[in-house]
Amino acid sequence: MLQTVALIAIPGMSMFETSVACEVFGIDRSSTGGPTFDFTVVTADPGPVRARHGLSVVVPNGLEAAADVDLLVISAVGLDDEVDERVLEAIRAAHRRGARILSMCSGAFVLAKAGILDGRRATTHWMYTDRLAREHPLIEIDPNVLYVEDGTIVTSAGTAAGIDAALHIVRVERGAADAVAIARRMVVPPQRDGGQAQFIASPLPECHDDSLAELLDWMLEHLDDDLTIETLARRGFMSERTFARRFRDATGTSPGAWLNRQRVLRAQHLLEASDADLEEISRRCGFGTAAVMRHHFVRTVGVAPGRYRQSFGARASA
Repeated sequence: MLQTVALIAIPGMSMFETSVACEVFGIDRSSTGGPTFDFTVVTADPGPVRARHGLSVVVPNGLEAAADVDLLVISAVGLDDEVDERVLEAIRAAHRRGARILSMCSGAFVLAKAGILDGRRATTHWMYTDRLAREHPLIEIDPNVLYVEDGTIVTSAGTAAGIDAALHIVRVERGAADAVAIARRMVVPPQRDGGQAQFIASPLPECHDDSLAELLDWMLEHLDDDLTIETLARRGFMSERTFARRFRDATGTSPGAWLNRQRVLRAQHLLEASDADLEEISRRCGFGTAAVMRHHFVRTVGVAPGRYRQSFGARASA
């Protein structure tokens, strides 16, 4: 289980992405039912570290304080700034021992300089993907997603996508309840899928169309119903084609994919917080049968529902 986290402060770092790491992993949320991590900030030369916009941060801890952490975080940095070889070696060492590594925005360039992205999928801010591909041709760059997970490495797109990537790691390592608890305190969506275009108590879906917001609320309340495109379009007083187009424009995904994602999220919550059997959960989530739920759950979460309950059910109900 994810418990110890270190952020490496690098000269020229962005304060936004740096603050994201501090906000997600550095706050004690136990009083509101959320998780608490052992979080520290480290740097190659302890003392003041220059950040962007004329700011600096005093970091008292050296890189040795990150030697055994579960997760190492790299914030956004200046593309043309030199990176201390000691920082690169600390990243390589963390990778060799199997720690999770998260880069935000242009932090992917630091991981690339460390050589740990060669042969892997990765992303960064859409403004920098072409440059990353030119300078590091062995990396498979995906310019169109919020974040990419390849093995123990997660790279995020620009700015706010770092929140999505960080919450994804919390969700995978500690369960949906902890990710939702953090997101609720931060007042951000607890789940935007990594595959969403850059342009993942119940999670609230993002919607950029006020006329569809009421319909999305209704869909969340009726996930256990047979929600066909025909039914939804009729309820929204639209043709099926118009409904599908406006839904994608508003949410960034299709109605079917959105429903499956929300049903999986509800299944995660029920697996963590209830004793209902898999058939009952599948009916309450709208999957119909445990076999259908298992198919979508494994595709989305990466493990079977039963295995997920073994990992997170007891902890969530404790």
